[in-house]
Amino acid sequence: MTNRFEDVIAWQKARVFINHVYRETKGFPAEERYGLVSQFQRAAVSIAANIAEGYKRAGKDDKMRFFNYSQGSLEECRCYIYLAHDFNYITDDTANQMIAEIEETSKVLNGYMNSMSNRRKWED
Repeated sequence: MTNRFEDVIAWQKARVFINHVYRETKGFPAEERYGLVSQFQRAAVSIAANIAEGYKRAGKDDKMRFFNYSQGSLEECRCYIYLAHDFNYITDDTANQMIAEIEETSKVLNGYMNSMSNRRKWED
C-alpha cells in the first residue's frame, strides 16, 4: 500500500511522460501553440492529475472513475502522437518511444486499478 499519490508507480510514469511531452512540443511550430501543443500538454497533465485526485477518493467507484479518466487521457495522447508524427513534428523514434511510455503507464495503471478494485478496505 502507498501513503501518498507520489508513491503510485503509474503516477511516476505519467510524470516522466509529461516531461517528455513538454520537451517535444517546444519544437512544434508556433501556429500549433493554441492547437496541438495546448491539447497535447493538457491531456498529458490530466493523466497524472487524475491519478492524484482519484488516489484520495474514499469510495471504490469514485477512485475508479478518476483512474479511468487517466486511461482516457493516455489514449488521447496516443492520438496526438500520431498526429504530431503525421505532421512531421516528431520522428519515428520519438513517436515509438512515446507510444511505449503510454503503453507502460497504462499497463501499470491497470494493475493498480485491479489491486485497488480487489481491496476490501478503503483506508486511503
